[in-house]
Amino acid sequence: MVGVARSTSALIAGVSATVAFVVLRTFVAMGGHEPLAVDVWWHDLVASSTGDVWIVVAWVPAIVGGTLGMVVIGAVLIAWLVWRTRRWDAVTLAVAMVAVVAIGATMAAVIGRTRPEDSLAESVATSFPSGHTAVATTVAVILALTFRHWYVWVLGAVWVVTMMWSRTYLHAHWLSDVVAGLLEGIAVACFVWVCVDAARARHVSRTASASAGEETIESSVTP
Repeated sequence: MVGVARSTSALIAGVSATVAFVVLRTFVAMGGHEPLAVDVWWHDLVASSTGDVWIVVAWVPAIVGGTLGMVVIGAVLIAWLVWRTRRWDAVTLAVAMVAVVAIGATMAAVIGRTRPEDSLAESVATSFPSGHTAVATTVAVILALTFRHWYVWVLGAVWVVTMMWSRTYLHAHWLSDVVAGLLEGIAVACFVWVCVDAARARHVSRTASASAGEETIESSVTP
């Protein structure tokens, strides 16, 4: 019952995040992909407090959460899960990371939203949604759903918020871009987790049924 309730909660969270993403995407499209009023407000706010030290600080999560950084971190986490004989959890994380990158990169390329002109990082028009934020959120949610400790949720939330701040502080994304990345990450993580968890449950059920059948056959032939 606990597993079913957890899967139901994850499914609801995934659907909710998807709906919220669609609504945000609609607002951005209606505005011609130009920055929303809240985007301009946040951009001006962080621009007014830009300093050399904070720029260096902002680059840390940007580099760690970049393509190379997340490949390394993802590989280490997956290997660690396999080493701990949590192969299903390793599969969940691997599938979720591949899925969020594939979905996010495709959407960003198709939507083609322009980044802020004063971007200190990327300049390619693939601003919506934020890939860094989406991947960070996916990893955080998968680990939180896997280990189910309050401190995993807290650490994950801190990491995601830090990434969102980093990407906007470097003017690489508008605020709505990182919010979209957050929603994409939640949706992908929840849907993948629910699907793999269902596959794991079916596998356990089939294995148990096969074992029970073998025991029945052995008992019937034993004199």
